Amino acid sequence: MKALKASMVRSLPVGASMVCCDNSGAKEVKLITVKGYKGTRRRLASATVGDLINVAVVKGRPDMRKQVVPAIVVRQKKEYRRPDGTRIKFADNAVIILKDDKGNPKGTIFKGPIAKEVTERWPAVAKVASIVI
Repeated sequence: MKALKASMVRSLPVGASMVCCDNSGAKEVKLITVKGYKGTRRRLASATVGDLINVAVVKGRPDMRKQVVPAIVVRQKKEYRRPDGTRIKFADNAVIILKDDKGNPKGTIFKGPIAKEVTERWPAVAKVASIVI
């Protein structure tokens, strides 16, 4: 997993609810843990665009519901700054469900745009993404 070049704002704490923007069968998910997060004692772990997280599926197909699956954050509402000075923010918080921790997506179609930082960090996601911002 490569480091991000942008100055990312960690705006999705544990317990945050997000939509799933692929065709894996999940519709709405809840953030459980952030992989590799190192923080201060008693502070809630939080995620940002491009982070590998574990989520619980809240709404979706019956076989997907109540499952804990790995995912990647691809959009966040809170704006963040890129090295060239531009600021990026999206309309919603969204994730992509993964098959494994290596970064292979379970879905074959992604709805909506994907942040450029995600495609730099996860090449398997970049192959499937159609709109990259």
